Amino acid sequence: MKLRLRYYWDRLRTSYWFVPSLMLIAAVALSRAAVGLDTQLGERTLVLGWGYPGDSQGASAVLSTIAGSMITIAGVVFSITLVALSLASSQFGPRMLRNFIRDRVNQAALGAFLATFLYCLLVLRTVRHGPEDGFVPHLAVTLGVVLAVASIAMLIFYIHHVATHIQADTLIDAIYAELGSLMDRLYPQAIGEQADAGSPEVPLALGTPHGFDQPAATVYAECDDYLQAVDGEALMAVAAAHDLVVRVERRPGDYALCGARLMSVWPAERLEPEMAESLRACMVFGAQRTATQDIEFAIDQLVEIAARALSPGINDPFTAIACVDRLGSALARLAQRALPSTLRADQNGRPRIIAAPVSFTDAIDTAFNPIRQCAGNSAAVTIRLLEVLAEIEPLASRSEDRAALRRHALMLMRSAETGLAEHDDREDVRRRYLPLLSALAPGKAG
Repeated sequence: MKLRLRYYWDRLRTSYWFVPSLMLIAAVALSRAAVGLDTQLGERTLVLGWGYPGDSQGASAVLSTIAGSMITIAGVVFSITLVALSLASSQFGPRMLRNFIRDRVNQAALGAFLATFLYCLLVLRTVRHGPEDGFVPHLAVTLGVVLAVASIAMLIFYIHHVATHIQADTLIDAIYAELGSLMDRLYPQAIGEQADAGSPEVPLALGTPHGFDQPAATVYAECDDYLQAVDGEALMAVAAAHDLVVRVERRPGDYALCGARLMSVWPAERLEPEMAESLRACMVFGAQRTATQDIEFAIDQLVEIAARALSPGINDPFTAIACVDRLGSALARLAQRALPSTLRADQNGRPRIIAAPVSFTDAIDTAFNPIRQCAGNSAAVTIRLLEVLAEIEPLASRSEDRAALRRHALMLMRSAETGLAEHDDREDVRRRYLPLLSALAPGKAG
């Protein structure tokens, strides 16, 4: 259930309509409250010095002017947002649009102007002219002026925010912050920390469950979509309730063809159609990848920016180096985290779920392989990749992690020897490669 709520919350966050809609609802409520208070207080708002002192004609003119100005500025804000989205898509890649659409300032700016416009319209309809039944909502008009001033301040901040947020360094930092938050959630324990009491270790005395040595039943996909998330708690509950062992064959971020294998289930004879549907319901599918549980998606966003920066049409190695620095920080963090167990048990210690997490080797392959392939003729990026590997080396304690670092160092050296035409550039790469290779020699620990 928590995963479903997080998934739908992420959907709302990445929608451009959610925050403006809430602000429009707030504008309706505020207009009714302000007019109601004016009705209750009457002319006393003028005595207190809170209300607009003009007559009904002046109140109508003020509200009409504010409403017209706000809807015009809302159109300008929407146009600026579209230009920013177009620029981000062409320069950083279409997957970066998600970061701009979900940005709170962009949503709040549009919502502020639309909400002020709607507020003024609703208050304007309550203004009545005439000597006998005339009504001027003095307090509501004053509040409309306050909202207009706040909206102008919001416009200034919005322009500053867009000019800052469209910069590569700011976008890279935002993606890295999301990647770091995802790592903290998926890999909460540092190496050497005691396991969480809520995730009991599987007693060795249990052995393999009954029927595990027999062929498994298979749960197949019924749609052509990306696996966005797996509800581990719900999957554990279904497996424990029916005394099953489930091996998850897909990771979040994998594309599943209709009819492709999603899960293997033991013992096979217990899997019924209703049970298969319950197991499928533990997986969330969608038309695109998200960062809900897909750590490689967040890595791919940084890789895409770096790859575009290294393309011949842009040729911006400094942006690529900034991406390499952030990827290095993420890999260093992952190297110091304990990987979740592949075999997970229920509260009674019985094995229920088999699911392989994204390892350090998977992450570094996702991060550095595409950049190395694009940076074959860039000495600056190749050198920085080796420097990042050297900085990660003292933090990597697992033998498989150190083997992955060594493998990438070798690939970078081979790429430099074939891709760099200048002899001095190759020597610069070699001067960084040889000490790293020595530090990563088998038998040496970080």
